[in-house]
Amino acid sequence: MSPLLYAEDLHKSFGPTPALAGASIRIEPGEMVAIMGPSGSGKSTLLHCLAGIIRPDSGQVGYRDQVVSGMSDVARSALRRTDFGFVFQFGQLVPELTALENVALPLRLDRTRRRAAERQAAAWLDRLEVGDAAGKRPGEMSGGQGQRVAIARALVAEPSVIFADEPTGALDSLNGERVMQLLTTAARDTGAAMVLVTHEPRVAAYADREVVVRDGHTRDLTVAAR
Repeated sequence: MSPLLYAEDLHKSFGPTPALAGASIRIEPGEMVAIMGPSGSGKSTLLHCLAGIIRPDSGQVGYRDQVVSGMSDVARSALRRTDFGFVFQFGQLVPELTALENVALPLRLDRTRRRAAERQAAAWLDRLEVGDAAGKRPGEMSGGQGQRVAIARALVAEPSVIFADEPTGALDSLNGERVMQLLTTAARDTGAAMVLVTHEPRVAAYADREVVVRDGHTRDLTVAAR
């Protein structure tokens, strides 16, 4: 079977500094893969290439039957809006919008009517235990609440792939554990694959498989069955 998402022999440099030097990875439908490595190893660059945020200098990124690395900026942007969901370390919620409006935003950008979009957004906020924060703006929420809102926003459009870049990095251990429980449960319930960048073994333990990035190269590890 063909993978849902893959990268083959990716090279990417920023000026004279190489970030990826032949990185490859395959993600199957519904699979959760943790990308691990020390700071500066290239793991976030690999995620950004997989998600079509940046283009590799060489090599290929593919999603289903599409070559993502060969798409135009407009086509990659559309793919990120419809098929991919994102959770970042600091949430990156729009500060002027309420939690409900933030979660509904991907649907509104895809021209879903406001009432229908906000109904779906409210259901996801309830599912992620932050329904009472629907009317709050990001500055009025705790870090744990904000990250749950960010997860709801990532999942509201039912993406095929969720990209999570250090999703617990700004949280204490208790909030981090709960966020990971909610994120992985929601991803499995919806059948979404997940690409999870982390440097924390306890976070990587939620994944099915680990890929270690070091000096721009990748090495697959199998996570022991739990």
